[in-house]
Amino acid sequence: MSNLTEETKEKEEIKNEGKNKDRLTILNDDHSKIKSFDWTEYEKDFNHDLQEDRKKLEKIYTEKFPKIHELEIYQGTITLITNKNIIVDIGFKAEGAIPLSEFKEETSFKIGDKIDVMIVKMDYRGECIFSYQKAKILKNWQKINESYEKGEVILGYVAARTKGGLIVEIFEIECFLPGSHINVKPVRDYDTYVGKTMEVKIVKINQKTNNVVVSHKVLIERDIEEQKKEMISKLDKGQVLEGKIKNILPYGAFVDLGGVDALLHITDMSWPHISHPTEVVQLEQELKFVVLGVDKEKNRVQLGLKQLQPHPWNSLDENLKVGSKIKGKVSVLADYGAFIEIIPGVEALLHISEMSWSSDLSSAQDFVHVGEVLEALILTIDREERKMSLSVRQLTNDPWLDIQNKYPIGSKHKGVVRKFTNFGVLLELEKGISGFIYTNDLSWTKRIKQPSGFCNLNDKLEVIILSIDTQTRRLILGHKQLTNNPWDKYDKIYQTGSIHDGKIINFFEKGATIKFINSMIDEEIEAFAPLRFLEKKDGSILKKGEKSNFKIIEFNKENKKIIVSHTSIYKDSQKKEFRNKKFEKSTFGDIAGLARLKEKIEKEKK
Repeated sequence: MSNLTEETKEKEEIKNEGKNKDRLTILNDDHSKIKSFDWTEYEKDFNHDLQEDRKKLEKIYTEKFPKIHELEIYQGTITLITNKNIIVDIGFKAEGAIPLSEFKEETSFKIGDKIDVMIVKMDYRGECIFSYQKAKILKNWQKINESYEKGEVILGYVAARTKGGLIVEIFEIECFLPGSHINVKPVRDYDTYVGKTMEVKIVKINQKTNNVVVSHKVLIERDIEEQKKEMISKLDKGQVLEGKIKNILPYGAFVDLGGVDALLHITDMSWPHISHPTEVVQLEQELKFVVLGVDKEKNRVQLGLKQLQPHPWNSLDENLKVGSKIKGKVSVLADYGAFIEIIPGVEALLHISEMSWSSDLSSAQDFVHVGEVLEALILTIDREERKMSLSVRQLTNDPWLDIQNKYPIGSKHKGVVRKFTNFGVLLELEKGISGFIYTNDLSWTKRIKQPSGFCNLNDKLEVIILSIDTQTRRLILGHKQLTNNPWDKYDKIYQTGSIHDGKIINFFEKGATIKFINSMIDEEIEAFAPLRFLEKKDGSILKKGEKSNFKIIEFNKENKKIIVSHTSIYKDSQKKEFRNKKFEKSTFGDIAGLARLKEKIEKEKK
């Protein structure tokens, strides 16, 4: 495509003539000397000029064909068809050959047809390698990406089934259609789709692995959603429709209205209270429903079933009014009270504050139970709002109005254990009157950590009134005060240093609890023995349930504390024996000394 410069041609001729010569001499016609060359230097200059000429040609090529790039698609014209190749000219004086094998079954091409090709490789001489198939694949991938970005619906051909789904050809590219995306309902036989065309939508493209995932289900869901919107737009509150129970959940049921799923809440199934929807409806059951609400933005419909029946309040006795006495059954318990069913579908609230004159109720379960029938007084009744409130405590007079006369301080009574707390026991003396016994007021002698270890629920205890708090409506009770304080006589029996029989009833890390049984007093008294004072004479430690003698080493009447020791008993006896031996030894020594002194004195006198 290009020619060498005249100077370069001359040098090349000189080079050919001067082969195998170190120097070259050029003469005129008269054999006079014109030039003389050193061949080695001349060869260096020649190669340098040749490289320069190549660079110039590449520069001219680059400037002449600035728009041609490798791996891009260009439209070309078929200029020649041979037995092996098709020659394509893309302009810019660039043409290339494409093997006939790339056209596969496409044999309808002729000279002058326009086709798209990809430049696989090109050089500065204008020689190019084209590919028809690569251009076709790249164009198809461009169509795939454009369809994905635009969310277009594409018609694909189901070529085969594969594990977990189908292979769908789109723009001659194999795509994967998962089985879960074939239809909105589960598909068991995939083979029925093979060989057919199907509208799909591209839902995912993995550029790294060139994997394309398509879906037919999204198109069905789109159509269903559009139909659902159209149906919901025609629904209005108060309409009565037929539907089928599609699904049942603990909070309600979903109803199929013929393409639209609507919610039937458990509270709208029946006027009487129910615990589970299956008490009223069953799966596949066809019923009539009333539309309670329509949310056209969120495409939600709420239905009612009980609203098709007359409201039970309409059949409520018209003579019932504030102050009337009624009977009802406890249907529901809440933190703030209980609901009492007067007749099926009519419930009234019994607040916890209206259950008892006592202020010690912490929950409704302390007073009533589900299914219990009780009598109450109507406090309020609103037939328009269909609300009613009750009271049980107002059926009786307030016992706290005469509390000081009925329960004077120091009087003795019997009560029933109703509740345990961390601080003591709650006793019910009568309906509406309760009192509290602090743990310290249960026993003179026992160390009580948990009140449940002293008595049981529903046990009857005799108590004495210690104080009355009319503001909080609480009586402070005592149980140990029914008897005299035994510690007043314990200080005479359990004096420091005295020894008593005892039994280990509890064992701890730091010691043990000892129980004394004294025939002189009726009550059992407990003491504490530190671990170091439980060692026996043989070096072993006393065990739980073992009986032995214990010595009182500390007695504290104010704190009601007795400290005992078993070890001190045998250690004190050992010390006494040691002192006796020492005394005997000292006495015998003194007598012998006096005898010797007496003999010495008598000798001096003589």
